[in-house]
Amino acid sequence: MCADCPSQLAADLDGAFPEFLAHHQDLVYGIALRMTRRPADAEDLAQEAFMRAYRALGGYRPERIRELRARGWLAAIVSNLGRNRSRRRQPATVGLDVVPEAAADDAPLPDGVVERREAARLWQARLEVLPQRYRLAVELRHVSGLSYPELAEALDRPLGTVKSDVHRGVKLLREAFLQEQANELGAR
Repeated sequence: MCADCPSQLAADLDGAFPEFLAHHQDLVYGIALRMTRRPADAEDLAQEAFMRAYRALGGYRPERIRELRARGWLAAIVSNLGRNRSRRRQPATVGLDVVPEAAADDAPLPDGVVERREAARLWQARLEVLPQRYRLAVELRHVSGLSYPELAEALDRPLGTVKSDVHRGVKLLREAFLQEQANELGAR
């Protein structure tokens, strides 16, 4: 994020919001895609999140906008919207195996693409069996790249709690991975 975005938003919300959106669209869309599992639904969710953010910023005083920690705030908005939507709908069936393809000039060999998709599918399956509090914390931290303070803001939990949730989630993922490896060796 550009360090000047909050100041620019505080000075001219309408003029600065397109740049703010451009800086954060990948983060918001990525969270939305992991929550909805479908690109079209993720686009809708991301758009709704930015609309909510814009409306909220319109009601904030300039001092509050300048102090805004945008990544955590936006992650909280899209996460809350996604949770609310998932309560109303059946979960989608598309997983993280929808890996974006590399540009044509550095396109990987087909075997590499298949391996990446399979690895993404396996990690998505491991993530999905985690308790929701750990899954969401791990995804926001290690997939979306939020810092711990941003994560605490996004999940509306104390910093120590989110650190613990990420640690426990990663530990459960590691244990699942090691168990799978042991099962593979035993099957040989």
